[in-house]
Amino acid sequence: MDLELPEEHRLLADLVEKFVQNELMPLEEAVLDREARGEPLALTAQEQAPLLAKCRELGLWGLDVPEVYGGADIGAVAKMVVGEELARTVVPFTFPPDSPNLHMLMATVNDEQRKEYLEPYARAETISAIAISEPGAGSDPANMSTRADLKGGDWVLNGNKIWISRAAEADFIIVMAVTDKDKGARGGISAFLVDRGTPGMTVGSPEPILGGMRTHEVIFDDCRIPKSKLLGELGNGFGPMQLRLTTRRLEMGSWSIGIARRALDMMMQHATERVTFGQKLADRQAIQWWIADAATSIHATRLMVRDAAWKAEQGQDVRREASMIKVFGTEMAQQVTDKAMQTHGAMGLTKKMPLHALYHKARMMRIVEGASEVHRMVVSRSLLREIDTGSH
Repeated sequence: MDLELPEEHRLLADLVEKFVQNELMPLEEAVLDREARGEPLALTAQEQAPLLAKCRELGLWGLDVPEVYGGADIGAVAKMVVGEELARTVVPFTFPPDSPNLHMLMATVNDEQRKEYLEPYARAETISAIAISEPGAGSDPANMSTRADLKGGDWVLNGNKIWISRAAEADFIIVMAVTDKDKGARGGISAFLVDRGTPGMTVGSPEPILGGMRTHEVIFDDCRIPKSKLLGELGNGFGPMQLRLTTRRLEMGSWSIGIARRALDMMMQHATERVTFGQKLADRQAIQWWIADAATSIHATRLMVRDAAWKAEQGQDVRREASMIKVFGTEMAQQVTDKAMQTHGAMGLTKKMPLHALYHKARMMRIVEGASEVHRMVVSRSLLREIDTGSH
């Protein structure tokens, strides 16, 4: 593996860096001000529209969409570079379409679903969500209880899903449900496509969570959908779902780097300006060590992320690496933002500055898409299994 980024990746990183600096950073004050008033940390439609237009103008659209669907197909390594740059700002913006559900759809759709769901989604004409977690099955999706039963030629869904992002605005939701309780995760979980407004599906009120985000409960009460809405093979929903989760977890690694970079930049800037007891903070050993530790951890995380992304491009299974990154990267980002807040003192606690939003996002990422403890368990079990089978 060549650790030096090729020129096209460096040019892309430079383009995205300028987009962040020129288009997103100026919106931070307004976004933070709304969040401080209790509103979601989000862009308004008036702010979003020119950003999307600028993306199209610059070619920052469908970056990891295959060329056959009109995308740039930049690859996993370049995607990590993009994610790192975008995460330097607390302005929530993603170059459309959002990747994880895209990759799950690409791995599962049939010809009919390709035209109805994948192609419009690849063109960023639709919004999607995915419903996995349940009140009794958060980090353990194999324990989900939402059922899908075949009745009269249709699938009928019953159950509750929680913590669903974008559920209110989604044109369709990918719903994970049990189709064979006895088989469970090994052949008994399937994926379904449920369109917005389908009778029997109710999207609950928004639930505010850290970072100014909102999630929703989605309730299925005899929600009847056509047999053609089965996504992929019957009973084989768990594998594509894991592909989707792995894609997001690698992205989170890149986001962790971007968050930590912004926090480190702010820490260093403040340390060179702030004088206490007749001495700059930058001259104090404690601050110097925080800076050194942060830079070292960022470097280590970047190497982990690029290694996993490169392996993914070679078609290798990177679920173990994704779990390692999910733990190491998110905890690293929280530690660096914590030190940046400490360096700023009381100013680091104000909602006028982005540090609290960076910290909240890092803290949130330690739980969503699988808690750190679960990923540590995944890594250790994977390694111990190799010992048992003699493949280590």
